[in-house]
Amino acid sequence: MRNEEIAIGSKWQHFKGDVMEVVLIALHTETLEEMIIYKHGDDMWARPISSFLSQENISERKDNKTGQKYRFERISDK
Repeated sequence: MRNEEIAIGSKWQHFKGDVMEVVLIALHTETLEEMIIYKHGDDMWARPISSFLSQENISERKDNKTGQKYRFERISDK
């Protein structure tokens, strides 16, 4: 997992081009794993922080529209 701070209100770009806004960080009720709650369009989504900040290099994926190295990359803070 990458060592980056995730601020509430920060905006992140997905490698397919969409922009997500972090709404809050929550804890999974059973595992206590930190989860990122983010807004994508009109929908709210949850993803484990370890997945959100994965170090997996996706730059060679054919569906990578942005040329990013990672699945989510910060584009701004609120």
